[in-house]
This record gives sequence, structure tokens and C-alpha cells, in this order.
Amino acid sequence: MAEENEIIEFFLKHSFLIDDALKNKLLSTPDIFTEIKEKYISGIDPGRLVLNTGLLDNIKSGQTKKEGDKEDIYGISEKNMTGNIPADEFQEKEDIFRYDEALSRKVRIISSYNKPSKERTFQDFVDYYNKRFSFLKSLIMKRQQFRDATSINKILSIRNKQKVTTIGMVYEKTITRNNNIILRIEDNTGYIKVLINKNKNGLYKKAKNINFDEVIGVSGVYDNILFVDEIYFPDVSLVSEYKKSPEEEYVLFIGDTHFGSKYFLKKEWESFIEWINGKKGDEKQKEIIKKIKYLFFAGDLVDGVGNYPNHEKDLDIKDIKKQYSVFSEYLKQIPSHISIIVSPGNHDAGRLAEPQPPIYKDFAESLYELDNVFLVSNPAVLNIGATDKFPGFNVLLYHGTSLIYYSDMLEEVRKEGSFRAVDKVMKYLLERRHLAPSHNSSLYVPDPDEDPLLIKTIPDFFITGHIHRITVSNYHSTTMINASGWMDISDYQKKRGIVPQAARVPLVNLKTREVKIINFLRKSKLEEEKARDIHVLQEMKKIEKTKEVLT
Repeated sequence: MAEENEIIEFFLKHSFLIDDALKNKLLSTPDIFTEIKEKYISGIDPGRLVLNTGLLDNIKSGQTKKEGDKEDIYGISEKNMTGNIPADEFQEKEDIFRYDEALSRKVRIISSYNKPSKERTFQDFVDYYNKRFSFLKSLIMKRQQFRDATSINKILSIRNKQKVTTIGMVYEKTITRNNNIILRIEDNTGYIKVLINKNKNGLYKKAKNINFDEVIGVSGVYDNILFVDEIYFPDVSLVSEYKKSPEEEYVLFIGDTHFGSKYFLKKEWESFIEWINGKKGDEKQKEIIKKIKYLFFAGDLVDGVGNYPNHEKDLDIKDIKKQYSVFSEYLKQIPSHISIIVSPGNHDAGRLAEPQPPIYKDFAESLYELDNVFLVSNPAVLNIGATDKFPGFNVLLYHGTSLIYYSDMLEEVRKEGSFRAVDKVMKYLLERRHLAPSHNSSLYVPDPDEDPLLIKTIPDFFITGHIHRITVSNYHSTTMINASGWMDISDYQKKRGIVPQAARVPLVNLKTREVKIINFLRKSKLEEEKARDIHVLQEMKKIEKTKEVLT
């Protein structure tokens, strides 16, 4: 008969918690526990944190996730990813759409950076990195294995082989002639070299994705060099909780509208405006539209001016203030009961260095006049949907400058087509608890008091843009969404190998956490987009194969 500790330890090993009802059921029916261990554990959705007796019902009905099946319990599937509510299928209605609900503003800004710019010194950089290291180190030390972690200078004084654990920031990374990986990591006391053997497959794969300036924990045997047997990241999985709202409310996420660009998809955007006002869609869709309470914009609201050489040739509106004016006029057409959260991107008015303050009032005064608009920084953390009995959802909003850097740096992402696997980059950032861990991954402001790019609050939703491609995925309790753009492909994007997936809007049911992708792209544009996507992916795979041969 299975013991209580055996059951709990087994599920913990696979990153699951179980409630008392499931534990007691497995204690009384050990055959079911044996069957789960041998047959079903690999099929349980990794996005679930706490398992209950519903797992047994799913097993009986064959509902556990099968290997290779892309659909999970949250309603995210390949079908959804390609847009399962095509705009072309919307039925035009002549009736006037009305809202009877009272205005609801359940939006709380947890963090939005708005410190004034000032001259920075060398010491600011030092303090900035010390603040980052201290926070990430504290997260790793919450693990039982690191409660007695040793500082690097003490390890260097060890004369005999000894098992040790330590935490450091990656300063250097090399690959030996034998293809082992050597990292040089540092803490406040010194440097140490750590070696990851190529024959330790899982560990080696983990080490291949490590980049400069990450904070990691390592354990192993020290003998003049630390021979690593495990690597740990700060990660969001330590204290995550999967939340669902008691109320059926919906949230939409939009990225990279680029108002002012001659490539702006005006027809598609106006189709979205009609839809959100209930002038498109069947009765079921209209009932859903009534319950949309939140709309997020993940940066690059306008195309800006002078963002790259000859940018003016790509502009339909060459005055950035007029670009924001057009954006504001469209926001006025969105039903006033919807709370609109607006964050800037690299094309918006303001500094490029992150964190970017909210869009400057000098350029977009009309936005500040809208009662239902919340202007926040990039990045920002907000809480939505809270009630007296429900804590609400934490939304991490980040435009995503670092996404391109890591799409190139992470081998597993490159092999899947770089921007096409941006969810793997987002997972990487959540594991590192930082939005731009490497010094070169993004321009940043070295604030000596804090590092605003740290992921201090574990998000229920992690929202990015910048890539112009729609991606929906889960990592532990976090739903990760890279929002679609609203531009046709430009010559500049072609040169950079970016193939947009335009005019898609993720619609999230906060009661079920189900995600639907609504596709507003015209069929003719959709066919062009698919053809470009296939061509570019084939070319990228050729490049990767060439790199492997050369290596």
C-alpha cells in the first residue's frame, strides 16, 4: 500500500501539488496510484499546479493530454492559434448594440515606472546589478537545497573534494575542445569556474541556454573547479497558483497597432471596432462582447517618426501628434465600460531605454482625457478583476525589446524558427525572473534603487508584443500571450526576416482561462501571409543546417 509521503513526493517530483481529497483517494486505492505512475503521469497537463479528484474522472474518460496533442485544459490549441472565429464568417446585423451594465473599473496598477530621467554614473550600474543579484539570490535561497549555500570565496579555500552549493551571476561562458561547458560565475566575494559535462544530457541542455548576466544556483563537487550536477533558476514555479475568476468576464490583448504607417491594416482594424461594438457576430458572440471588461495595448501604438533610415517613406501620417490623435479617436469608439490599459513600445514617443515611462502627455494629450484609459510604463504590472473574495489577476505587460535578442541567442528557439517560438523565450524570461537578463539584450536605465525589469510579482498573464506574431502558451500558472500586430509586412520587416501574423485578437475568458483567437485578417491577406511564412521558415531551416555543418 502506498504511503502518504510516497504519494506527495511523487507528485512534487513532477511539479504538481495534490489536494487532500485526491491524496485520501489514492491512499485507499493504491492500484489507481500505481496506474497513474506507470501510465498517466506523462499525460497530465503541465500547466496544472494543484491536482484534485477531477484527475481521476479525466483518466476514466480518457481526457488526460496525450503526447503530441497540442490542446490542453485551458482551451489553447492549434485550432485556436490559427483563429477559430474568422472575421469573414461574422454575420452583419442591423440592430443597435446596447450595454446595460454599470461601469466597472476593477483595475489596480501594481507597478508603473515614472521616475524623471537624470544623469547616471558608474556607481549606478554597480548598485543596479547588486540590487538585481540580491533579489534573484533570495529567490533561489528559498529552495531547500540552498538554505546553506556557500559564498564563492569560501568554496575557493576548500582543499579536499567536497559537495557544495552556491549562487552566482554568469560572467563568462566557454565550450571546451571536448564540448563540455564551462561557466565563470561571480558573487559579491569572487569568481569560480563551474563545469557541465556534455554526457549529462538534461543538465547540458539546460546549460546551453544559459546566457551572460543570469543569476543561477549550482550544486556539485568542488575539486579546483566545481563539477556541476544540478542547475537552478529563480523561476516562477516556486509559489505559483492557478487562478480562475468567480465571474464570467473577458479581456482582450492587442499589440503593435502602428497608427500612422502606410502599412497599417485600416480595414481590419475598423472591422475590429465594429465587432467590439456588437455590429458583427452572432448572438452568442454578442453576449460575450457584453462581458468584455478589459483591453490591453502592448506598445507601438503609433509608428512614430525617424525610427529607422528612410522611415518617412513608410509613413502615411508624418506628424507623431496626429498619429496619437487618430489612435485616440479610435479609442473613443470603444465602449466606455471597457477599461483600456495602454503601454508604450520602441516606436512610441519617449526614450528607448527601458523602463519606458507612460506616453508623454505633450505628444498624446487626447489620451489623457479619456476616463477609461490607464496609461502605464513599459513594463508594468496591473491587477484586474479583483473582488472582495477574489484577489484578481496580475498582468505583466512588456512590449518585448529583448525577445528578438533571445530568439537569436537560444539554440532551441532558432531551430523552431526564431520568432515562431517566442513563447519559449517568454518561458525563459519567467524562469530567470527578469525581462532582459543579459546586458546587451535591451537598452536600460541603471536605477540604483531598483531593477524595474525584475519579475517580482508572479504574473497570471504575461503579455508581450514587438514580434507582430500571435502566440499563446502556458508555463505553470502563467498564461503567456504575444499579441498580434496590425501592419502588413514592410520592406524593413522583410530585411529582418520578420513575417507578421496580423489582425488577430486573443479573447480570454477569466472564469475558465480559455483563450480564443479572433482573426480579423481578410482571406486574401491570410493566404499571402501563409505563403510568406512557409518560405521564410524554409530559408531559416537551411541557414540552421548550414551552421550545424560548419560547427
